[in-house]
Amino acid sequence: MLAVFAGLAGLLLLLLPMSLQAQLMLSFAVLGVMFFGMTRPDNSVFRLTTFVFAGIIALRYAYWRTTETLPSFSEPINFIPGFLLYLAEMYCLLMLAISFFMVVDPVRRTTPKMGSGDELPTVDVFIPSYNEDPELLAGTLAAAKSMIYPKDKLNIYLLDDGGTEAKRNHSNPHVSISAIRRHEQLKALCKAMDVHYHARKQNDHAKAGNLNEGMKISSGELIVVFDADHAPVREFLRETIGFFAEDKKLFLVQTPHYFLNPDPLEKNLKTFARMPSENEMFYSMVQRGLDKWNASFFCGSAAVLRRAALDAVDGFSGQSITEDCETALSLHSRGWHSVYVDKPLIAGLQPETFVSFIGQRARWCQGMLQILILNRPFLAKGLTVPQRICYAGTNLFWLFPVTRLTFMFAPLLYIFFSLEIYEANILEFASYAVTYLISSFAMQSYLYGRVRWPWISELYEYVQSVLLIGSIVSVIRNPRKPTFNVTAKGQTLDKSKLSPLAKPYFAIFFLLLAAALYSGYRFLTEPVASELLLIVAGWNLINLGLAGAALGAIAERRELRRNQRLPVKRHALAKMAGELYTVIIQDASSGGISVEFVDHQPKVDMANPPTAAVELRRAGQVIAFNVVCRSSRTTESGMVYGFAYAERTPETFIAIADLMYSDQAVLQERLVRRQVRSNFFWGTGRFAVWSITETLRALRYGFGLIRESSVPSFEDAPILVRDTNVHIPGRTTDLPAVLTGAHTYG
Repeated sequence: MLAVFAGLAGLLLLLLPMSLQAQLMLSFAVLGVMFFGMTRPDNSVFRLTTFVFAGIIALRYAYWRTTETLPSFSEPINFIPGFLLYLAEMYCLLMLAISFFMVVDPVRRTTPKMGSGDELPTVDVFIPSYNEDPELLAGTLAAAKSMIYPKDKLNIYLLDDGGTEAKRNHSNPHVSISAIRRHEQLKALCKAMDVHYHARKQNDHAKAGNLNEGMKISSGELIVVFDADHAPVREFLRETIGFFAEDKKLFLVQTPHYFLNPDPLEKNLKTFARMPSENEMFYSMVQRGLDKWNASFFCGSAAVLRRAALDAVDGFSGQSITEDCETALSLHSRGWHSVYVDKPLIAGLQPETFVSFIGQRARWCQGMLQILILNRPFLAKGLTVPQRICYAGTNLFWLFPVTRLTFMFAPLLYIFFSLEIYEANILEFASYAVTYLISSFAMQSYLYGRVRWPWISELYEYVQSVLLIGSIVSVIRNPRKPTFNVTAKGQTLDKSKLSPLAKPYFAIFFLLLAAALYSGYRFLTEPVASELLLIVAGWNLINLGLAGAALGAIAERRELRRNQRLPVKRHALAKMAGELYTVIIQDASSGGISVEFVDHQPKVDMANPPTAAVELRRAGQVIAFNVVCRSSRTTESGMVYGFAYAERTPETFIAIADLMYSDQAVLQERLVRRQVRSNFFWGTGRFAVWSITETLRALRYGFGLIRESSVPSFEDAPILVRDTNVHIPGRTTDLPAVLTGAHTYG
């Protein structure tokens, strides 16, 4: 009843004519009601009331913006750019409304029991690969084999698109030799790890075609998809399989993508351990909101799908380059259901360099716009109205580069050319625009504050917009033209430097800086500086701060770590120099472990590094592996020693999987620890500091003023497959060019 009353009151307030003073008072009163509603976020009535009153402010701003601020049609030099700016704002209001609808009531699922024995369905695990390092694949295969599930009902397939028959028979001998070598290496690895290896004839329809080929050679009732760099925890199937027994029309259980390493912005701004990652807003809020409307969709990995549903639509869709969302759209439109489980159940890798980050986002952008144009989800037959809104909103979101750049450059038209594309005085701007902005930031904090800090969305959008605008244009010109490009993962940087893509960011920064200086000059020299100049100069100053912080994103810090670590805190026994020690393994990676000796410290001569035999126990089983001491450091609890694996056999990778992925709580705790709300004023202050410090750092990089000490590094032990007499190198220079960089479909 309270929500209905709020809606009626909101409609009345929306249509009520009033003076500027009354509008200002109304805006503050509505903001007061909003802030009161925000005090009870778990109460559905208070939550809906907050949405309604936020909508009142937004719609009153839209009405004022439409009727009072547009330039005269008789002045096209003002009207045309003014109208384009207006359209960009209306797009933002539309996306705001859709986002409100999406997350009005996020779902949090309770995991049903998996079942046991004959009740359990057969499961095929597909790991599609392109040209990833064997060590990356070995880690994922080992983690998949370690999942809790009856072994007679679990089959694992490495679907290798890097060793296809077409590549092995290629006319270019370099391509042919590389493909043959990869084919033989991975066949040997899969044989040693007791999983299936398959390479198709040729690379048709990229990842979708590879997955469909996997369906032809397998028969499991359920299909699990993991990207090559997405290693699952032991409980993955236990947390997902039970949903399919509850709903016979369920085609998908999707879980979040959790990453062990920072993306380029997190790495370069040093925020990874402290701030929620960019993807957490989507996976922790948006997907849960979509789940309310049976619209959570397949994200390409970390998901379980029903084979019968895929058979009904002839497998994974391949018309667009985002086969995951397109496949989900096809199945939702045929009445199938989806579920989203908000638990991190895989650990993956993000692009490490800015170039690969932009390449990944360009593919997402093009693929989503392909679906918008070719599949027209807002008109698709079989979808419910909420599903149409959710899919259309998800696809339309990727037009943000157009609006973000419009907002970036619009102030320059008045500062440099005195074009009046936004007609308002200070009181009008305060009464409508400022209160609308306060409302928007408040709602952003209310809905996403735990997973997105202030100004971070604006930074990510701007950084992507500069280079994605071309991707949008190419899709609009020819929706079928974009092709699937793989994403580089597992890269390292031996020194800090500017990204090769840095030039346009510097150009925009200096253009905005010139505009800021010129607007100051106009204030000092013009007899009567207009109120509009004050508004526009402030707007440009915010843009300049955003552009300055973005320079920090393209000033790439070096990254020497090849292997990402997880804190594990596992008890083990270590035998070294004939003496047995009780140890605690503090953290682990695919390259080694950090060890604390509990009872007494060993005598370690780093000039002659000792080897230790380590034993882990789980459920009565002993897992053993050998390590070599590489380093030591002093901590509050004592000395901690760094050990590298002496050799990496398939058995070693099983041990690595047991160390890193045996406990889902490790990933959950790491995720929760950084999901802390940031006060808007503190966040704004921090962002202002970035705008200055990151600009200076980028300029130092540009002038070559970087001082970095050399850091010793050690090569990982090679992968040894004893029973086939195959030696698979790690990241070494003797690999052919096609194998030296790890790429994934993700």
